[in-house]
Parts: sequence; structure tokens; C-alpha cells
Amino acid sequence: MESTSSGAARLGEIAVSVDVVLLTLRAGRLSILLVAGRDPHDPLAWALPGGRIAITDSLEGAARKALADQAGVGRLPGHLEQLRTYGDPRRDSRGRVVSVGYLALLPDLPRPAGGIADRVRWWPVEDLNPSTPDGSDEGARLAFDHAVIVADGVERARAKLEYTSLAAAFVDEPFTLAELRRVYEAAWGVALDPPNFRRKVLSAPGFVQPVGERSVPPGGGRPAELYRRGDAVILSPPLLRPAHATTIGTSGSPTPGPPA
Repeated sequence: MESTSSGAARLGEIAVSVDVVLLTLRAGRLSILLVAGRDPHDPLAWALPGGRIAITDSLEGAARKALADQAGVGRLPGHLEQLRTYGDPRRDSRGRVVSVGYLALLPDLPRPAGGIADRVRWWPVEDLNPSTPDGSDEGARLAFDHAVIVADGVERARAKLEYTSLAAAFVDEPFTLAELRRVYEAAWGVALDPPNFRRKVLSAPGFVQPVGERSVPPGGGRPAELYRRGDAVILSPPLLRPAHATTIGTSGSPTPGPPA
């Protein structure tokens, strides 16, 4: 499962690989897709989808192939961007491997099914290697240097929510402003004031566009206006996250914060 295709690309004794931080929202929590069995020296550790690239693969092509083959994500209509390159000589016990990290964001994805279901799992970000009083590890233990890559990917996503329209990549169209607000709350780990959030979203030109329809709440209640993504890429003014927003490894449950 380690190679995304046959014939690993090498420069001398250096192998080149890709690793993908795939984030989504599940049950209101920022979650990451991890696969088991990539590290033969630690078969119980969880890893990012990825592997060594083939001579004929582009970097992005290898990232997409890893998501399809290892995670069952064959179509990636959401956001995919290169994160950074990881080249610590000790990052992989099997040899010298340089990895190019990618960040992918998609709306709420289903639980993996079929032949990969037993080795692929969505993990809430805050459940990665939590510290417990007795020093035990009850969360996902990450292989290689993937704890570093995950932290970089999560922080990139959280930061980009401030100044870009990236949050809309987490929701299906059409969406309500409450659904969009929950993206920020899940990613930042804070509760945002709904009226202030609405004001800030609607004051950012091109962030969202009304579709001229309203949602029908399943349990009754007041219908909410529906929106689609606008054409803005950069938000001006930005939506700045509260200073006490959570970081990876801490509780991701929203806590009361200052007005958004």
C-alpha cells in the first residue's frame, strides 16, 4: 500500500513521496482521514494517505492517486494545495525519503466502505495523541513525522479561513450562514456570535451570494436564507479568529468567546 504506483522515483538514494492532509467536517468536528499499515516498523500507527511517487507521476497526480487508492476518494471537487516539503533525514526509518505535503478540503464525507473500511478511519483532530493522566495514549498514534505534517496542515486551514473564502469548500451548496458559521466554530474551537458573524460575512464583497430561496427546517422553525459561493478568493475585511482558539491536541469543543 506504500507506493502509489510501481517504480518509485529516486534521485540517487533519495526517494520522493507525497502525504495528504485531508480534512472535512463530521458531526460538527474538524476531522482528518488516516490510514493504517503504511509503516512496517509500527503497523498499529496511523498515517496520512500517500506514498512514494512513480517516475511518470506528477506530484499532484500522485496525491490524487493516493487518495483514490488508499482512502477511496476518487473524485476531488474541493480544495487541494501543496503544503510544504519535509526532508528530515530521520523522518522515515526505511531510508532517505523526502515528502511533499498536500492539504485537501472537502465537504462532509461518508465513512470509508468496501475493502478499505478496516484500514481507513476519520479521526477528530483533537483526538490525535491526547495526553492522559497516566501517560497512556488513547488516540491515534501517528507514523513517521506525520504529526508535524498534520499540525502544519490544520494550522494552514485554520489560518486561511481568516483571509480567504476557503470555508465554503467545507459545505455543500446551497448553504445557510449557520452552516458556514459551524465550519469556523469547528475549525477554530470557539463559539461565534451569530449576528456578528452574519454581519462580517455579508460585509466581505463576493464571499457569498444569495440564491433567492430559503431552507425549510426539518423540525419547523423560521426558514433561513440560502447562499452559494461568491467569486471572491481573498476576504476583505478578513474574518479574524479569536486569540484563544484551540490548537491541535486540545479539546475542539466550542467554548464561549468574544463576538466574532
